[in-house]
Amino acid sequence: MAKAKDNAPKTLVADNRRARYEYAVEDNMEAGIQLLGTEVKALREGRANIAEAYVSVEGDEAWLINANIPIYAPASQFNHAPTRPRKLLLKRKQINVLLGETQRKGRTIVPLKLYFNKAGIAKLLIGIATGKQTHDKRETQKKRDWQRQKARLMRENG
Repeated sequence: MAKAKDNAPKTLVADNRRARYEYAVEDNMEAGIQLLGTEVKALREGRANIAEAYVSVEGDEAWLINANIPIYAPASQFNHAPTRPRKLLLKRKQINVLLGETQRKGRTIVPLKLYFNKAGIAKLLIGIATGKQTHDKRETQKKRDWQRQKARLMRENG
């Protein structure tokens, strides 16, 4: 197995941009993800979708539910199910924090980014978040539009 160089950048596979719009993310946590060989090969091709995915804590394990990693065509009959539940690799204390946040404080755990780290290992950035109300979403859109307009004005005048 070839190791990645230390100065190699993180390779982004999937980004859940909708999560930042739908939720107010308060805390981030990096989790490993248990994958099959064909899933890793499909991810290396840059094919994945975590927009509809969520994280569920069941018992003493955390699971990534409804993430879509498409089948890897050259694997033929040895392929994986595209939307199967995938186990997240977290320490016990981290799972207890996630469980406490969701049960006591009514928060949600959303996947934010799926990427390969410098060592070439697939990681999932998860966020502990609360859902935004409609007026909060409008406020986010206004801020985004204002930043875009401000950048445009600076380019034109600068």
